[in-house]
Order: sequence, then structure tokens, then C-alpha cells
Amino acid sequence: MDIEHLGSDRAILEVLGQRLRDVRLERNLSQAQLAQDAGIGRFTLQRMEAGESASLINFVRVLRALELLDDLDRLLPAATPSPIDEVERRGRRRQRASSRRSQTSKSRERGWRWGDEED
Repeated sequence: MDIEHLGSDRAILEVLGQRLRDVRLERNLSQAQLAQDAGIGRFTLQRMEAGESASLINFVRVLRALELLDDLDRLLPAATPSPIDEVERRGRRRQRASSRRSQTSKSRERGWRWGDEED
């Protein structure tokens, strides 16, 4: 099942829960065993496998217990700046996003008037 084509967040959580359960069963682990290895409660793991909302830290703990953190790294790889950005920043790491200057200047243009325009 391709997660990309699921419509709702709830449907994605359900698929992720099914996949966690499938991996757990492939490894012949009970919910109690996996929950203990992950350092979470069995009920928390049950909720995750049922597709209910869970905290990100608990999700990471389960992935670690299942030795799946490498897959998480592939899910959200580190951003790599373009070579031009690297040269412009001279090796300094970006600290924040830039403002949208084009939208800001357009909004200023629309808001300012000479005063002699007819409405």
C-alpha cells in the first residue's frame, strides 16, 4: 500500500500501525516484549498499531527497538545546500528562513497611494 496516495492523516496512521504490527509479528515479538524493549507501555504500542495518534518520541523508541532507525534516516534525509549557497555563506550554516521579500514589497505597493487616485 502506497502511503503517498492515502487521503487522510488517519489513514496514514492506520497503515503505519499495520506496518509496525507486521514487522513485530515477522520478528516473533509479542506486544509486551516490544513495548518493554522500546521502554513504552503495552497499551501505547496497542494504540500505535491500531493507528491512533502517538507521540513522536514513542514512535522513535519503537523504531529503535525494531532496529529500523536507518529507514527513518532515509525518510527524512539531511538537507544539502546547493554549491552556490555554500559559496555565498562561506561555510556558515543557515540559521533561519528568509522572508518573502517579493510578497512583502507587493503588499507595500498595494497599500501605498499618492492620494489623488479615484476609487
